[in-house]
Amino acid sequence: MSKRIFVSFAKEDQIYRDGIVKQARDERSPFVFTDMSVKQPWDIAWKTNCRTKIRGCDGMIAMVSRNTLTADGAIWEINCAKEEGVPVLGIHIFKDSKVQIPGVRIVEWNWINIANFINSLG
Repeated sequence: MSKRIFVSFAKEDQIYRDGIVKQARDERSPFVFTDMSVKQPWDIAWKTNCRTKIRGCDGMIAMVSRNTLTADGAIWEINCAKEEGVPVLGIHIFKDSKVQIPGVRIVEWNWINIANFINSLG
């Protein structure tokens, strides 16, 4: 059964969000998930809508780069997931950039790390 995964990303990093979603569709991929990320900015009630969507997910993958640190929306999504008890895994977009986000485990972007996280979700 496919897990519902919210993919959080800075808008500058959307191409990488698109990449991880494409990876999940690859027949060689050891993981499968349904992408629940926000693809379009919402109106004034976006936080309410986003919280509802996050609450309905099995987990969150946060695409992490230097852009994340100044992306108010992505930081809010990550904190919302933590508040809602939704497991969060950070993925380093770039191997040479090891940005840290307090309270979030961040690993290298590879199939094994992603599969282990998705398989650990209830």
